[in-house]
Amino acid sequence: MNVNVSVGVGFAALFGVSIMNGVLMVQRITGLRGGGLDMDAAIRQGAGDLLRPIIMASLVAMLGLLPASVATGLGSDVQRPLATVIVWGLFSSTAMTLFMVPVLYRLLAPPLPKAVVEEEWAVTVKS
Repeated sequence: MNVNVSVGVGFAALFGVSIMNGVLMVQRITGLRGGGLDMDAAIRQGAGDLLRPIIMASLVAMLGLLPASVATGLGSDVQRPLATVIVWGLFSSTAMTLFMVPVLYRLLAPPLPKAVVEEEWAVTVKS
């Protein structure tokens, strides 16, 4: 299969969905940490909370484009590269989002916002 404009469009759409899923997971885990959970519990709960929405969004796109990915009829030379890039790219990016983002978050955890740290410190001092 040749690389053409429709493959580029497929990669652009794939990158957008993949980045959105990763940002949502990092935001959810950071929000749970800010809510008082320790890092490991926040990672487990955040990944669990987003498991179904990420899988469902990716599965809908993959199943919707699967017929175009295997098409051989008239005009398939334009739609097949785009669909193939999206189907297989979403398959791999979904797996990486669900398994690699929590691991990378654990290794490269961003610091909590300063307001959250100050509130936790104020609660500890008052207690």
